[in-house]
Amino acid sequence: MLYSKSFIYTQKEDPSDAEVVSHKLMIRAALIHKSGIGLYSWLPLGKRVYDKVYKIIKEEMDNSGAVEIWPPFVTAGDLWKESGRWEKMGPTLLKFQDRHENDYVLGPTHEEAFMNIVRDSVQSYKSLPFILYQIGSKFRDEVRSRYGLIRCREFIMKDSYSFDMDEEGLEASYQGQRKAYIKIFKRAGLNTDIVQADSGPIGGSNSEEFIVPSTIGEDTIVKCNSCGYVANVERGESIIPERKAKQEVPVQKVYTPEAKTIEQASSFLGLVPHDLIKAYVFEADGKMYMAAIRGDLQVNEIKLKNFLNATELEVASAERVIEAFGSTIGFIGPHKNCPIEVIMDESVMDMHDTTIGANEPDYHYIGISPKRDCRIDHVASFHQSAEGDTCIKCGKTLSVYKGIEVGHIFKLGRKYTEAMNVKVLNAENKEVIPTCGCYGIGLGRLVATSIEQYADEHGIVFPITIAPYEVIIVPTESEGVIFDFAKEVYDTLQTLNIEVLLDDRNERAGIKFNDADLLGIPLRITIGKDWVNNQKFSVKIRRNGEVVETDKAKYTETIKELIKLEYDFVSESTK
Repeated sequence: MLYSKSFIYTQKEDPSDAEVVSHKLMIRAALIHKSGIGLYSWLPLGKRVYDKVYKIIKEEMDNSGAVEIWPPFVTAGDLWKESGRWEKMGPTLLKFQDRHENDYVLGPTHEEAFMNIVRDSVQSYKSLPFILYQIGSKFRDEVRSRYGLIRCREFIMKDSYSFDMDEEGLEASYQGQRKAYIKIFKRAGLNTDIVQADSGPIGGSNSEEFIVPSTIGEDTIVKCNSCGYVANVERGESIIPERKAKQEVPVQKVYTPEAKTIEQASSFLGLVPHDLIKAYVFEADGKMYMAAIRGDLQVNEIKLKNFLNATELEVASAERVIEAFGSTIGFIGPHKNCPIEVIMDESVMDMHDTTIGANEPDYHYIGISPKRDCRIDHVASFHQSAEGDTCIKCGKTLSVYKGIEVGHIFKLGRKYTEAMNVKVLNAENKEVIPTCGCYGIGLGRLVATSIEQYADEHGIVFPITIAPYEVIIVPTESEGVIFDFAKEVYDTLQTLNIEVLLDDRNERAGIKFNDADLLGIPLRITIGKDWVNNQKFSVKIRRNGEVVETDKAKYTETIKELIKLEYDFVSESTK
Protein backbone atom coordinates (compact mmCIF):
# COMPACT_ATOMS: atom_id res chain seq x y z
CA MET A 1 0.00 0.00 0.00
CA LEU A 2 1.19 3.52 -0.82
CA TYR A 3 0.99 5.94 2.07
CA SER A 4 -0.47 8.64 -0.19
CA LYS A 5 -3.44 6.37 -1.01
CA SER A 6 -3.99 4.91 2.45
CA PHE A 7 -6.15 7.60 4.12
CA ILE A 8 -3.63 8.02 6.95
CA TYR A 9 -3.78 11.54 8.37
CA THR A 10 -1.70 11.70 11.53
CA GLN A 11 -1.93 14.41 14.18
CA LYS A 12 0.92 16.00 16.12
CA GLU A 13 -1.13 17.02 19.15
CA ASP A 14 -3.10 14.85 21.55
CA PRO A 15 -6.89 15.21 21.31
CA SER A 16 -8.21 17.41 24.11
CA ASP A 17 -10.70 14.83 25.42
CA ALA A 18 -8.27 11.89 25.55
CA GLU A 19 -7.03 10.84 28.99
CA VAL A 20 -4.99 7.70 28.34
CA VAL A 21 -2.16 6.69 26.03
CA SER A 22 -4.14 4.33 23.81
CA HIS A 23 -6.92 6.85 23.18
CA LYS A 24 -4.44 9.60 22.33
CA LEU A 25 -2.35 7.43 20.03
CA MET A 26 -5.25 5.74 18.24
CA ILE A 27 -6.60 9.18 17.30
CA ARG A 28 -3.20 10.64 16.43
CA ALA A 29 -2.20 7.61 14.35
CA ALA A 30 -5.50 7.67 12.44
CA LEU A 31 -6.62 4.24 13.65
CA ILE A 32 -10.02 5.51 14.77
CA HIS A 33 -12.21 8.62 14.49
CA LYS A 34 -14.56 9.84 17.19
CA SER A 35 -18.11 9.98 15.86
CA GLY A 36 -19.91 10.82 19.11
CA ILE A 37 -19.72 10.20 22.85
CA GLY A 38 -18.40 6.65 23.18
CA LEU A 39 -18.80 6.05 19.44
CA TYR A 40 -15.84 5.47 17.10
CA SER A 41 -15.24 4.70 13.45
CA TRP A 42 -12.42 2.36 12.47
CA LEU A 43 -10.26 4.09 9.86
CA PRO A 44 -8.32 2.08 7.22
CA LEU A 45 -5.15 1.62 9.30
CA GLY A 46 -7.14 0.68 12.41
CA LYS A 47 -9.36 -1.63 10.38
CA ARG A 48 -6.26 -3.57 9.31
CA VAL A 49 -5.35 -4.05 12.99
CA TYR A 50 -8.93 -5.02 13.79
CA ASP A 51 -8.91 -7.56 10.93
CA LYS A 52 -5.75 -9.17 12.35
CA VAL A 53 -7.39 -9.54 15.76
CA TYR A 54 -10.58 -10.82 14.15
CA LYS A 55 -8.61 -13.44 12.20
CA ILE A 56 -6.78 -14.68 15.32
CA ILE A 57 -10.01 -14.99 17.29
CA LYS A 58 -11.90 -16.67 14.47
CA GLU A 59 -9.13 -19.21 13.85
CA GLU A 60 -8.90 -20.18 17.51
CA MET A 61 -12.66 -20.34 17.95
CA ASP A 62 -12.99 -22.54 14.86
CA ASN A 63 -10.11 -24.71 16.10
CA SER A 64 -11.92 -25.11 19.45
CA GLY A 65 -14.91 -26.61 17.67
CA ALA A 66 -17.16 -23.56 17.96
CA VAL A 67 -19.49 -22.69 15.07
CA GLU A 68 -20.08 -19.10 13.95
CA ILE A 69 -23.54 -17.58 13.55
CA TRP A 70 -24.73 -14.01 13.02
CA PRO A 71 -27.68 -12.91 15.18
CA PRO A 72 -29.15 -9.40 14.84
CA PHE A 73 -27.72 -6.44 16.75
CA VAL A 74 -31.30 -5.42 17.64
CA THR A 75 -33.08 -7.99 19.81
CA ALA A 76 -36.73 -8.29 20.75
CA GLY A 77 -37.67 -6.88 24.14
CA ASP A 78 -39.86 -9.91 24.83
CA LEU A 79 -36.75 -12.09 25.05
CA TRP A 80 -35.30 -9.84 27.76
CA LYS A 81 -38.58 -9.93 29.65
CA GLU A 82 -38.46 -13.73 29.54
CA SER A 83 -34.96 -13.84 30.99
CA GLY A 84 -35.81 -11.32 33.72
CA ARG A 85 -33.19 -8.83 32.57
CA TRP A 86 -35.55 -6.26 31.01
CA GLU A 87 -35.54 -4.42 34.35
CA LYS A 88 -32.51 -6.00 36.03
CA MET A 89 -30.00 -4.61 33.49
CA GLY A 90 -31.02 -1.08 34.49
CA PRO A 91 -30.22 2.00 32.38
CA THR A 92 -27.29 0.28 30.64
CA LEU A 93 -29.89 -1.45 28.45
CA LEU A 94 -30.93 0.90 25.64
CA LYS A 95 -34.61 0.24 24.95
CA PHE A 96 -36.77 1.58 22.15
CA GLN A 97 -40.01 0.89 20.29
CA ASP A 98 -40.71 0.52 16.59
CA ARG A 99 -43.64 2.17 14.80
CA HIS A 100 -45.90 -0.68 15.95
CA GLU A 101 -44.95 -0.04 19.62
CA ASN A 102 -43.04 -3.32 19.89
CA ASP A 103 -40.20 -3.25 22.43
CA TYR A 104 -36.60 -3.75 21.30
CA VAL A 105 -33.09 -3.32 22.70
CA LEU A 106 -29.67 -2.69 21.25
CA GLY A 107 -27.96 -5.85 22.46
CA PRO A 108 -25.34 -5.24 25.18
CA THR A 109 -24.78 -9.01 25.26
CA HIS A 110 -26.56 -11.85 23.47
CA GLU A 111 -27.57 -14.58 25.93
CA GLU A 112 -31.25 -14.09 25.15
CA ALA A 113 -30.74 -14.18 21.38
CA PHE A 114 -28.70 -17.38 21.52
CA MET A 115 -31.17 -19.09 23.85
CA ASN A 116 -33.98 -18.22 21.45
CA ILE A 117 -32.09 -19.72 18.50
CA VAL A 118 -31.24 -22.93 20.35
CA ARG A 119 -34.71 -23.59 21.78
CA ASP A 120 -36.21 -23.23 18.30
CA SER A 121 -33.57 -25.42 16.64
CA VAL A 122 -32.43 -28.24 18.94
CA GLN A 123 -34.70 -31.04 20.22
CA SER A 124 -32.45 -33.94 21.22
CA TYR A 125 -29.49 -34.67 23.47
CA LYS A 126 -27.85 -36.15 20.38
CA SER A 127 -27.13 -32.62 19.16
CA LEU A 128 -25.20 -31.74 22.33
CA PRO A 129 -22.61 -30.62 23.17
CA PHE A 130 -22.02 -27.66 20.85
CA ILE A 131 -20.67 -24.11 20.97
CA LEU A 132 -22.02 -21.19 18.95
CA TYR A 133 -20.23 -17.86 18.57
CA GLN A 134 -20.56 -14.50 16.88
CA ILE A 135 -18.32 -11.49 16.30
CA GLY A 136 -20.55 -8.44 16.17
CA SER A 137 -21.68 -5.10 17.57
CA LYS A 138 -22.85 -4.46 21.12
CA PHE A 139 -24.20 -1.31 22.75
CA ARG A 140 -24.16 -0.39 26.43
CA ASP A 141 -25.45 2.98 27.55
CA GLU A 142 -22.55 3.58 29.91
CA VAL A 143 -22.90 6.23 32.61
CA ARG A 144 -19.48 7.51 31.66
CA SER A 145 -17.81 6.50 28.43
CA ARG A 146 -14.06 6.98 28.82
CA TYR A 147 -10.61 5.91 27.70
CA GLY A 148 -11.52 5.61 24.02
CA LEU A 149 -12.10 1.99 23.03
CA ILE A 150 -11.40 0.68 26.53
CA ARG A 151 -14.84 1.80 27.71
CA CYS A 152 -17.03 2.97 24.85
CA ARG A 153 -20.74 2.59 24.18
CA GLU A 154 -20.82 0.73 20.86
CA PHE A 155 -18.15 -1.93 20.46
CA ILE A 156 -17.30 -5.14 18.64
CA MET A 157 -17.34 -8.27 20.76
CA LYS A 158 -16.78 -11.95 20.25
CA ASP A 159 -19.25 -13.83 22.41
CA SER A 160 -19.82 -17.56 22.40
CA TYR A 161 -22.14 -19.94 24.22
CA SER A 162 -21.64 -23.61 25.03
CA PHE A 163 -24.55 -26.03 25.55
CA ASP A 164 -24.10 -29.28 27.47
CA MET A 165 -26.29 -31.90 29.12
CA ASP A 166 -24.63 -31.82 32.53
CA GLU A 167 -22.03 -30.14 34.73
CA GLU A 168 -19.27 -32.50 33.62
CA GLY A 169 -19.91 -31.49 30.03
CA LEU A 170 -19.97 -27.79 30.96
CA GLU A 171 -16.63 -28.13 32.71
CA ALA A 172 -15.11 -29.69 29.59
CA SER A 173 -16.52 -26.95 27.35
CA TYR A 174 -15.40 -24.23 29.77
CA GLN A 175 -11.85 -25.56 29.93
CA GLY A 176 -11.75 -25.86 26.14
CA GLN A 177 -12.74 -22.22 25.73
CA ARG A 178 -10.30 -21.19 28.45
CA LYS A 179 -7.47 -22.82 26.50
CA ALA A 180 -8.65 -21.11 23.30
CA TYR A 181 -8.55 -17.74 25.07
CA ILE A 182 -5.03 -18.37 26.32
CA LYS A 183 -3.97 -19.01 22.71
CA ILE A 184 -5.79 -15.92 21.42
CA PHE A 185 -4.11 -13.55 23.84
CA LYS A 186 -0.73 -15.19 23.37
CA ARG A 187 -0.99 -14.79 19.58
CA ALA A 188 -2.09 -11.17 20.01
CA GLY A 189 0.99 -10.50 22.15
CA LEU A 190 -0.83 -9.76 25.41
CA ASN A 191 0.42 -10.87 28.80
CA THR A 192 -2.61 -11.76 30.89
CA ASP A 193 -3.41 -12.94 34.39
CA ILE A 194 -6.44 -15.24 34.71
CA VAL A 195 -8.34 -14.10 37.78
CA GLN A 196 -11.44 -15.20 39.67
CA ALA A 197 -14.14 -12.64 38.97
CA ASP A 198 -17.61 -11.47 39.82
CA SER A 199 -20.16 -12.50 37.20
CA GLY A 200 -22.02 -9.17 37.30
CA PRO A 201 -25.36 -8.78 35.48
CA ILE A 202 -24.65 -11.80 33.26
CA GLY A 203 -24.75 -14.08 36.31
CA GLY A 204 -23.84 -17.71 36.69
CA SER A 205 -21.98 -19.82 39.22
CA ASN A 206 -18.39 -18.97 38.36
CA SER A 207 -16.37 -16.73 36.11
CA GLU A 208 -12.79 -15.76 35.30
CA GLU A 209 -11.34 -12.64 33.73
CA PHE A 210 -8.26 -12.30 31.56
CA ILE A 211 -6.50 -9.22 32.91
CA VAL A 212 -3.62 -7.20 31.46
CA PRO A 213 -1.81 -5.25 34.22
CA SER A 214 -2.17 -1.51 33.60
CA THR A 215 -2.19 1.59 35.77
CA ILE A 216 -5.29 2.84 33.92
CA GLY A 217 -7.21 -0.38 34.44
CA GLU A 218 -10.66 -0.17 35.97
CA ASP A 219 -10.25 -3.58 37.61
CA THR A 220 -8.38 -3.96 40.90
CA ILE A 221 -6.65 -7.30 41.30
CA VAL A 222 -5.33 -9.01 44.43
CA LYS A 223 -2.49 -11.43 43.86
CA CYS A 224 -0.30 -13.70 45.92
CA ASN A 225 3.14 -14.01 44.38
CA SER A 226 3.88 -17.03 46.57
CA CYS A 227 1.09 -19.45 45.69
CA GLY A 228 -0.37 -17.77 42.59
CA TYR A 229 -3.81 -16.97 44.04
CA VAL A 230 -5.27 -14.13 41.98
CA ALA A 231 -8.76 -12.60 41.95
CA ASN A 232 -10.61 -9.46 41.03
CA VAL A 233 -11.07 -7.42 44.20
CA GLU A 234 -14.85 -7.78 43.68
CA ARG A 235 -14.40 -11.51 44.22
CA GLY A 236 -11.14 -11.64 46.18
CA GLU A 237 -10.93 -13.00 49.69
CA SER A 238 -8.24 -12.40 52.26
CA ILE A 239 -7.44 -12.54 55.94
CA ILE A 240 -7.51 -8.98 57.24
CA PRO A 241 -4.89 -7.70 59.70
CA GLU A 242 -5.91 -8.60 63.23
CA ARG A 243 -6.98 -6.01 65.78
CA LYS A 244 -5.68 -6.28 69.32
CA ALA A 245 -8.35 -8.03 71.39
CA LYS A 246 -10.21 -5.98 73.97
CA GLN A 247 -12.58 -6.84 76.79
CA GLU A 248 -16.23 -5.87 77.26
CA VAL A 249 -16.71 -2.54 79.03
CA PRO A 250 -19.80 -0.42 79.81
CA VAL A 251 -21.23 1.74 77.04
CA GLN A 252 -20.95 5.52 77.28
CA LYS A 253 -22.32 8.27 75.05
CA VAL A 254 -19.71 10.97 74.50
CA TYR A 255 -19.81 14.43 72.96
CA THR A 256 -17.72 14.51 69.77
CA PRO A 257 -18.31 17.87 68.08
CA GLU A 258 -17.36 18.05 64.39
CA ALA A 259 -15.88 14.50 64.50
CA LYS A 260 -17.65 13.45 61.30
CA THR A 261 -15.04 11.16 59.76
CA ILE A 262 -13.26 8.07 61.06
CA GLU A 263 -10.02 10.05 61.12
CA GLN A 264 -11.56 12.95 63.03
CA ALA A 265 -13.33 10.67 65.52
CA SER A 266 -10.16 8.59 66.04
CA SER A 267 -8.08 11.69 66.69
CA PHE A 268 -10.66 13.23 69.01
CA LEU A 269 -10.97 10.05 71.09
CA GLY A 270 -7.28 9.15 71.03
CA LEU A 271 -7.90 5.96 69.06
CA VAL A 272 -6.84 4.45 65.74
CA PRO A 273 -9.29 3.72 62.87
CA HIS A 274 -9.42 -0.03 63.47
CA ASP A 275 -10.82 0.65 66.96
CA LEU A 276 -13.98 2.13 65.43
CA ILE A 277 -16.88 0.83 63.37
CA LYS A 278 -17.90 2.99 60.45
CA ALA A 279 -21.33 2.98 58.90
CA TYR A 280 -22.57 3.59 55.37
CA VAL A 281 -26.16 3.88 54.22
CA PHE A 282 -27.03 2.36 50.85
CA GLU A 283 -30.19 2.12 48.83
CA ALA A 284 -30.67 -1.30 47.25
CA ASP A 285 -33.52 -1.22 44.74
CA GLY A 286 -35.03 1.64 46.72
CA LYS A 287 -34.72 0.08 50.20
CA MET A 288 -32.29 1.57 52.73
CA TYR A 289 -29.68 -0.51 54.54
CA MET A 290 -26.81 0.31 56.86
CA ALA A 291 -23.51 -1.44 56.16
CA ALA A 292 -21.23 -1.52 59.21
CA ILE A 293 -17.54 -2.34 58.86
CA ARG A 294 -14.29 -1.96 60.78
CA GLY A 295 -12.93 1.56 60.55
CA ASP A 296 -9.74 0.74 58.65
CA LEU A 297 -11.48 -1.33 55.97
CA GLN A 298 -13.37 -0.42 52.79
CA VAL A 299 -16.79 -1.64 51.64
CA ASN A 300 -16.78 -3.77 48.50
CA GLU A 301 -20.02 -2.59 46.93
CA ILE A 302 -20.15 -5.48 44.46
CA LYS A 303 -20.05 -8.03 47.29
CA LEU A 304 -22.71 -6.08 49.15
CA LYS A 305 -24.88 -5.81 46.05
CA ASN A 306 -24.56 -9.54 45.42
CA PHE A 307 -25.39 -10.36 49.03
CA LEU A 308 -28.58 -8.30 48.76
CA ASN A 309 -29.31 -9.70 45.28
CA ALA A 310 -29.95 -6.12 44.22
CA THR A 311 -30.30 -4.74 40.69
CA GLU A 312 -29.21 -1.26 41.73
CA LEU A 313 -27.08 -0.27 44.71
CA GLU A 314 -26.11 3.30 45.46
CA VAL A 315 -24.97 5.38 48.40
CA ALA A 316 -27.95 7.11 49.99
CA SER A 317 -28.07 10.88 49.72
CA ALA A 318 -27.40 13.09 52.73
CA GLU A 319 -31.05 14.19 52.63
CA ARG A 320 -32.29 10.59 52.79
CA VAL A 321 -30.00 9.84 55.75
CA ILE A 322 -31.19 12.87 57.70
CA GLU A 323 -34.79 11.94 56.93
CA ALA A 324 -34.28 8.39 58.30
CA PHE A 325 -31.97 9.11 61.25
CA GLY A 326 -32.45 12.74 62.21
CA SER A 327 -28.66 12.95 62.08
CA THR A 328 -25.96 13.57 59.53
CA ILE A 329 -23.88 10.76 58.03
CA GLY A 330 -20.84 11.31 60.29
CA PHE A 331 -22.74 10.45 63.47
CA ILE A 332 -24.80 7.41 62.48
CA GLY A 333 -24.10 3.86 63.59
CA PRO A 334 -25.54 0.34 64.02
CA HIS A 335 -26.74 0.84 67.60
CA LYS A 336 -29.92 -0.94 68.66
CA ASN A 337 -31.75 2.34 68.02
CA CYS A 338 -30.86 2.21 64.31
CA PRO A 339 -34.11 2.68 62.32
CA ILE A 340 -33.11 0.62 59.25
CA GLU A 341 -31.81 -2.92 58.66
CA VAL A 342 -28.13 -3.40 59.47
CA ILE A 343 -25.70 -5.62 57.59
CA MET A 344 -22.63 -6.30 59.70
CA ASP A 345 -19.34 -7.18 58.08
CA GLU A 346 -17.79 -10.21 59.74
CA SER A 347 -14.75 -8.06 60.61
CA VAL A 348 -16.65 -6.42 63.51
CA MET A 349 -18.50 -9.35 65.02
CA ASP A 350 -15.95 -10.21 67.72
CA MET A 351 -14.95 -6.64 68.58
CA HIS A 352 -15.27 -5.17 72.06
CA ASP A 353 -14.76 -1.68 73.44
CA THR A 354 -15.29 -0.16 70.00
CA THR A 355 -16.90 3.11 68.93
CA ILE A 356 -19.92 3.87 66.73
CA GLY A 357 -22.04 6.88 65.81
CA ALA A 358 -24.90 7.48 68.26
CA ASN A 359 -27.48 8.40 65.57
CA GLU A 360 -27.52 11.85 67.13
CA PRO A 361 -25.59 14.93 65.91
CA ASP A 362 -22.20 15.40 67.60
CA TYR A 363 -22.35 12.19 69.65
CA HIS A 364 -20.72 8.74 69.55
CA TYR A 365 -21.06 5.64 71.72
CA ILE A 366 -17.84 4.16 73.12
CA GLY A 367 -17.40 0.78 74.82
CA ILE A 368 -19.55 -0.97 72.22
CA SER A 369 -19.65 -4.75 71.84
CA PRO A 370 -21.63 -5.36 68.61
CA LYS A 371 -23.26 -8.64 69.67
CA ARG A 372 -24.47 -6.99 72.86
CA ASP A 373 -25.23 -3.43 71.80
CA CYS A 374 -25.98 -3.33 68.09
CA ARG A 375 -28.82 -4.08 65.74
CA ILE A 376 -27.73 -6.97 63.54
CA ASP A 377 -30.12 -8.10 60.81
CA HIS A 378 -27.55 -9.77 58.56
CA VAL A 379 -23.91 -10.81 58.78
CA ALA A 380 -21.83 -10.94 55.58
CA SER A 381 -18.33 -10.59 54.23
CA PHE A 382 -18.20 -7.41 52.18
CA HIS A 383 -14.86 -5.87 53.12
CA GLN A 384 -12.48 -5.24 50.27
CA SER A 385 -9.14 -7.06 50.13
CA ALA A 386 -6.19 -4.69 50.29
CA GLU A 387 -2.43 -4.52 49.91
CA GLY A 388 -0.80 -6.29 52.84
CA ASP A 389 -3.71 -8.61 53.66
CA THR A 390 -2.94 -12.27 54.19
CA CYS A 391 -3.56 -14.80 51.42
CA ILE A 392 -6.36 -17.24 52.27
CA LYS A 393 -4.54 -20.01 50.40
CA CYS A 394 -1.00 -19.93 51.76
CA GLY A 395 -0.83 -17.27 54.48
CA LYS A 396 1.62 -15.03 52.64
CA THR A 397 1.14 -11.33 51.92
CA LEU A 398 -1.10 -10.16 49.07
CA SER A 399 -0.26 -7.42 46.60
CA VAL A 400 -2.75 -5.28 44.68
CA TYR A 401 -2.53 -3.92 41.14
CA LYS A 402 -4.74 -2.35 38.48
CA GLY A 403 -5.60 -4.14 35.26
CA ILE A 404 -7.71 -4.05 32.09
CA GLU A 405 -10.16 -6.87 31.44
CA VAL A 406 -9.73 -8.16 27.87
CA GLY A 407 -11.76 -11.36 28.19
CA HIS A 408 -14.35 -12.88 30.52
CA ILE A 409 -15.61 -16.46 30.67
CA PHE A 410 -18.63 -17.67 32.66
CA LYS A 411 -20.29 -20.84 33.80
CA LEU A 412 -23.90 -19.79 33.38
CA GLY A 413 -25.32 -23.15 34.39
CA ARG A 414 -29.07 -23.24 33.77
CA LYS A 415 -29.71 -19.57 34.55
CA TYR A 416 -30.87 -18.69 31.04
CA THR A 417 -31.93 -22.05 29.66
CA GLU A 418 -34.34 -22.46 32.56
CA ALA A 419 -35.62 -18.87 32.43
CA MET A 420 -36.23 -19.13 28.69
CA ASN A 421 -37.56 -22.69 28.65
CA VAL A 422 -34.76 -24.25 26.58
CA LYS A 423 -35.33 -28.02 26.71
CA VAL A 424 -34.09 -31.13 24.90
CA LEU A 425 -35.09 -34.77 25.09
CA ASN A 426 -32.62 -37.02 26.92
CA ALA A 427 -31.84 -40.69 26.20
CA GLU A 428 -34.99 -41.69 28.15
CA ASN A 429 -37.09 -39.39 25.97
CA LYS A 430 -37.71 -36.99 28.87
CA GLU A 431 -37.38 -33.23 28.62
CA VAL A 432 -34.33 -31.81 30.40
CA ILE A 433 -32.77 -28.36 30.59
CA PRO A 434 -29.21 -28.10 29.21
CA THR A 435 -26.46 -26.16 30.97
CA CYS A 436 -24.49 -23.30 29.45
CA GLY A 437 -21.25 -21.36 29.43
CA CYS A 438 -20.61 -17.86 28.05
CA TYR A 439 -17.30 -16.48 26.75
CA GLY A 440 -16.54 -12.90 25.64
CA ILE A 441 -13.71 -10.81 24.17
CA GLY A 442 -13.87 -7.12 23.19
CA LEU A 443 -11.90 -6.65 19.98
CA GLY A 444 -11.44 -2.90 20.22
CA ARG A 445 -10.47 -3.13 23.86
CA LEU A 446 -7.89 -5.78 22.96
CA VAL A 447 -6.28 -3.41 20.43
CA ALA A 448 -6.32 -0.47 22.87
CA THR A 449 -4.89 -2.63 25.65
CA SER A 450 -2.03 -3.77 23.41
CA ILE A 451 -1.18 -0.12 22.82
CA GLU A 452 -1.31 0.57 26.57
CA GLN A 453 1.01 -2.37 27.22
CA TYR A 454 3.69 -1.60 24.64
CA ALA A 455 3.61 2.10 23.63
CA ASP A 456 6.66 4.28 24.26
CA GLU A 457 7.35 8.01 24.15
CA HIS A 458 7.44 7.95 20.34
CA GLY A 459 4.11 6.23 19.74
CA ILE A 460 2.56 2.82 19.24
CA VAL A 461 4.62 -0.38 19.32
CA PHE A 462 2.51 -3.12 17.75
CA PRO A 463 3.30 -6.81 18.15
CA ILE A 464 3.82 -8.00 14.59
CA THR A 465 0.87 -10.40 14.83
CA ILE A 466 -1.62 -7.52 14.97
CA ALA A 467 0.36 -4.72 13.31
CA PRO A 468 -1.35 -3.09 10.31
CA TYR A 469 1.76 -3.77 8.21
CA GLU A 470 4.87 -5.80 8.92
CA VAL A 471 7.21 -3.33 7.20
CA ILE A 472 7.19 0.38 6.34
CA ILE A 473 9.64 1.71 3.74
CA VAL A 474 10.81 5.29 4.24
CA PRO A 475 12.78 6.80 1.36
CA THR A 476 14.41 10.09 2.38
CA GLU A 477 13.55 11.56 -1.00
CA SER A 478 10.30 11.33 -2.94
CA GLU A 479 11.90 11.06 -6.39
CA GLY A 480 15.17 10.10 -8.07
CA VAL A 481 17.33 7.02 -7.48
CA ILE A 482 16.50 6.78 -3.78
CA PHE A 483 12.77 6.66 -4.39
CA ASP A 484 13.18 4.39 -7.43
CA PHE A 485 15.01 1.80 -5.35
CA ALA A 486 12.49 2.15 -2.52
CA LYS A 487 9.75 1.36 -5.05
CA GLU A 488 11.77 -1.66 -6.25
CA VAL A 489 12.08 -2.97 -2.67
CA TYR A 490 8.36 -2.35 -2.15
CA ASP A 491 7.44 -4.36 -5.27
CA THR A 492 9.80 -7.19 -4.31
CA LEU A 493 8.45 -7.52 -0.78
CA GLN A 494 4.89 -7.59 -2.08
CA THR A 495 5.76 -10.57 -4.31
CA LEU A 496 6.99 -12.31 -1.12
CA ASN A 497 3.57 -11.73 0.51
CA ILE A 498 5.10 -9.37 3.05
CA GLU A 499 2.69 -6.69 4.26
CA VAL A 500 4.40 -3.44 3.37
CA LEU A 501 3.59 0.27 3.39
CA LEU A 502 5.66 2.63 1.21
CA ASP A 503 5.80 6.23 2.44
CA ASP A 504 5.73 7.97 -0.92
CA ARG A 505 4.78 11.39 0.45
CA ASN A 506 6.68 14.52 -0.51
CA GLU A 507 7.63 15.24 3.11
CA ARG A 508 10.82 15.82 5.04
CA ALA A 509 12.56 12.64 6.23
CA GLY A 510 12.10 13.67 9.88
CA ILE A 511 8.33 13.86 9.49
CA LYS A 512 8.29 10.43 7.87
CA PHE A 513 10.42 8.93 10.65
CA ASN A 514 8.20 10.42 13.35
CA ASP A 515 5.06 9.11 11.66
CA ALA A 516 6.60 5.64 11.23
CA ASP A 517 7.32 5.53 14.97
CA LEU A 518 3.81 6.81 15.76
CA LEU A 519 2.16 4.09 13.64
CA GLY A 520 4.06 1.34 15.45
CA ILE A 521 4.89 -0.82 12.41
CA PRO A 522 7.46 -3.41 13.56
CA LEU A 523 10.18 -2.90 10.90
CA ARG A 524 11.22 0.36 9.22
CA ILE A 525 13.37 0.25 6.12
CA THR A 526 15.20 3.54 5.57
CA ILE A 527 16.64 4.19 2.11
CA GLY A 528 18.75 7.35 1.87
CA LYS A 529 22.17 8.67 0.99
CA ASP A 530 23.91 5.52 2.22
CA TRP A 531 22.20 3.71 -0.64
CA VAL A 532 23.57 6.26 -3.12
CA ASN A 533 27.06 6.21 -1.61
CA ASN A 534 27.54 2.59 -0.50
CA GLN A 535 24.59 0.61 -1.91
CA LYS A 536 23.45 -0.11 1.66
CA PHE A 537 20.40 0.72 3.73
CA SER A 538 19.10 0.03 7.22
CA VAL A 539 16.23 -1.80 8.89
CA LYS A 540 15.13 -0.50 12.30
CA ILE A 541 13.27 -2.72 14.76
CA ARG A 542 10.54 -0.58 16.32
CA ARG A 543 10.22 -2.35 19.68
CA ASN A 544 13.86 -1.97 20.73
CA GLY A 545 15.41 0.54 18.31
CA GLU A 546 17.99 -1.91 17.05
CA VAL A 547 19.29 -1.10 13.52
CA VAL A 548 20.43 -3.77 11.06
CA GLU A 549 22.43 -2.87 7.95
CA THR A 550 21.79 -4.70 4.68
CA ASP A 551 22.34 -4.33 0.93
CA LYS A 552 20.67 -5.17 -2.34
CA ALA A 553 22.10 -8.69 -2.51
CA LYS A 554 20.79 -9.91 0.82
CA TYR A 555 18.00 -7.59 1.93
CA THR A 556 15.15 -9.99 1.20
CA GLU A 557 16.72 -12.67 3.40
CA THR A 558 17.49 -10.09 6.08
CA ILE A 559 13.92 -8.82 6.18
CA LYS A 560 12.39 -12.29 6.14
CA GLU A 561 14.64 -13.28 9.05
CA LEU A 562 13.76 -10.13 11.02
CA ILE A 563 10.05 -10.75 10.44
CA LYS A 564 10.47 -14.31 11.70
CA LEU A 565 12.29 -13.03 14.79
CA GLU A 566 9.41 -10.63 15.49
CA TYR A 567 6.86 -13.45 15.34
CA ASP A 568 9.12 -15.57 17.56
CA PHE A 569 9.42 -12.69 20.02
CA VAL A 570 5.62 -12.48 20.39
CA SER A 571 5.41 -16.21 21.03
CA GLU A 572 8.27 -16.29 23.52
CA SER A 573 7.44 -13.10 25.44
CA THR A 574 3.83 -13.96 26.30
CA LYS A 575 2.66 -16.28 29.04
